[in-house]
Amino acid sequence: MPFSSFLETAVSAARTAGDVLLEWSAKFTVSEKSRKNLVTEADVASQQAIFNAIHGQFPDHSFLGEEDLAVENASSDYRWIIDPLDGTANYVHRFPYYGVSIALEHRGELIVGVIFDPNRDEMFTATRGGGGFLNGQPIATSEVDSLYEAMCVASLPVGATGDEVQIRQFLHALPQVQSVQRTGSAALNLCYVACGRIDAYWSGTLKPWDQAAGALIVTEAGGQVSKMNNATFEVDRPDLLATNGRAIHARLSAVLSEVV
Repeated sequence: MPFSSFLETAVSAARTAGDVLLEWSAKFTVSEKSRKNLVTEADVASQQAIFNAIHGQFPDHSFLGEEDLAVENASSDYRWIIDPLDGTANYVHRFPYYGVSIALEHRGELIVGVIFDPNRDEMFTATRGGGGFLNGQPIATSEVDSLYEAMCVASLPVGATGDEVQIRQFLHALPQVQSVQRTGSAALNLCYVACGRIDAYWSGTLKPWDQAAGALIVTEAGGQVSKMNNATFEVDRPDLLATNGRAIHARLSAVLSEVV
């Protein structure tokens, strides 16, 4: 089946899920407990909307989603990887940096990636060998070659104590790049690498649904995705370095690998 059929379904599902998230965000109260409960409901409602849309078109496919979604079909070569709300803490605080992430694997190879930012109405898409796009227009990574000129983003563990390797990597890299930020949405971070808004992003804490779609979008936009030690990226492993694909990739990999 052509990638276009998968992409069209994923884009439609992502847009529907984005509408769900915006609708639920208006229901938050000032009670922190209520806010957390509503986020859970928003997550589930978003994921259900995505699953219904895709499963209706491809009922024999397998599915993996953040909110306890695991549909295994041993006879299928396809697996959808879904994050119905990437950037939950941002969503809770009404910080408008979160999105919906949908990817499709075929025999273990990522072939479709869609990430939708409902606040900016930005739809990032990619298909294997077809390039990366933002709202239908081609995108490309930045041309920064010097690590000292690179704007970077890193993920840090939730509830970090300060002793984690990710914290040490953050501090070690800080004086060797232009800046290191923490934003709260891996999916959008990867999209921003893909379209040249930032030059690099790394994380050692991601789940498959956090990184699958974004990894493909970066690659198709001309960037490079690997493990932090520059080994081959694996979507099921929490080890990712995504850059513009230029000289900074090897340089930043070396910097991060110095921390153990």
